[in-house]
Amino acid sequence: MQQPYESPGAVPAPSAHANPTRVLVVDDDPTVAEVVSGYLDRAGYVVDRAEDGPGALARAAAHWPDLVVLDLMLPGMDGLEVCRRLRGHGPVPVIMLTARGDEDDRILGLEVGADDYVTKPFSPRELVLRVESVLRRSGPPAATRPLRAAGLTADPAARRATKNGTELALTLREFDLLAFFLRHPGRAFSREDLMREVWGWDFGDLSTVTVHVRRLRGKVEDDPARPRLIQTVWGVGYRFEPARTGSVEEG
Repeated sequence: MQQPYESPGAVPAPSAHANPTRVLVVDDDPTVAEVVSGYLDRAGYVVDRAEDGPGALARAAAHWPDLVVLDLMLPGMDGLEVCRRLRGHGPVPVIMLTARGDEDDRILGLEVGADDYVTKPFSPRELVLRVESVLRRSGPPAATRPLRAAGLTADPAARRATKNGTELALTLREFDLLAFFLRHPGRAFSREDLMREVWGWDFGDLSTVTVHVRRLRGKVEDDPARPRLIQTVWGVGYRFEPARTGSVEEG
């Protein structure tokens, strides 16, 4: 029978954090919380723990985390509501823990802005790698000039995006997706391409890409039901087409 979680043992090499990165683990199952916290601690993170929604919000208020590992099914206040409330206070990457097979719940998690999800039972070593990946993508990028096209601007250094001068409320992954599209106008990408280039994964649930494209369209398109900028290329994937403004400008 498959073991739900690995016992602590060999873990990825500790990260060299000049300023230790703080991860908040929220799970009402003490075994899961202990194993996950142990792996993250061995990987070089400062770990806070909470067993329910109010506790998570209190912990975050006391020490704002750099990333949250958040169980979807929590007593009293579920993970979706915790994610909404955290995002109401400021941007923070969230990895959602969900039960295997609950696709609707995973989609809901992505809809409220989770950057990734891991299904139970899972490998804590894989979770640590996912944490590393999300943090790497959300960290300060190399110096890059702002990208502009079709009334959209994405400034990678400031991680700030605007549409016709109005700031867009994008999650970390939505911003990465927009910046990628702006860098590659007129080129079609499959969902596998986008997962590899934007998420940094060679495998995963492609619905993650679908949901994020839909959310991004809702924020950058004049009519999301009839997208003009992020177009669907049937049988391939998606293409960013700033047709009315010509090529993308940098700087």
